[in-house]
Amino acid sequence: MSFPDKKIVIVLPAYNAARTLERTLNEIPLEYRKHIILVDDASKDNTVEVAQKAGLMVFRHLKNKGYGGNQKTCYREALKIGADIVVMLHPDHQYNAVVIPDLVWPILKGQADAVFGSRMLGGHPLEGGMPFWKYFANVVLTAVANISFRRYLTEIHSGFRAYSRNYLETVRFEENSNDFVFDTEIIAQGMMCGLTFREVPIDTRYFPEASSINFKRSVIYGFGVLVVLLKFQLHKTRILQFSQFAPRSFK
Repeated sequence: MSFPDKKIVIVLPAYNAARTLERTLNEIPLEYRKHIILVDDASKDNTVEVAQKAGLMVFRHLKNKGYGGNQKTCYREALKIGADIVVMLHPDHQYNAVVIPDLVWPILKGQADAVFGSRMLGGHPLEGGMPFWKYFANVVLTAVANISFRRYLTEIHSGFRAYSRNYLETVRFEENSNDFVFDTEIIAQGMMCGLTFREVPIDTRYFPEASSINFKRSVIYGFGVLVVLLKFQLHKTRILQFSQFAPRSFK
């Protein structure tokens, strides 16, 4: 695959990823390793030292800003260095980075503004170790989102995604939550702005070092997703307007 005129930046939102970072990096195809940004969210281990040793561009939060806050820094810094496409990959080795070319290809061909890795399309989420309660919640929340968006996606919760520069310059991602619900908000923003989406199948690994929110946090996240979808509907029907769903003024 050739893309000499496009700058593809891999961003790694990291928290205590020292034990899995090298394994993640080793799976990234060689031609995609030129521009990798790691944002460390005040890790308590030596994630920063491992990343610097690997030659990554490293940014460090002195105080923990949360998963959404980490992504904001990732995208902001990627855009600053001229990224045409930004791939978000968790550095916990949960997602198989070898499929990065599949994520970026629809964007390179002008077929999508965003491409999501889908564990449901991969066909083996439970075999990969996903807890059944998480699988069930994933399916239900995605179904509710599809009804709200009136567009079909097989999964809205994957942490393995690619965005075009146009996508990140159109949506107001800085106005989103600093928590996990950021992932749903940025999709809702793209839907509201009429941007286009594709999905590719992925497999995931669940093991002790892989980051995963617990049941309590998952319940909070689930209610957060429902609140985002409610706000989306209120904005779409003009009952209430929320600035985060409007496109940036310069677009």
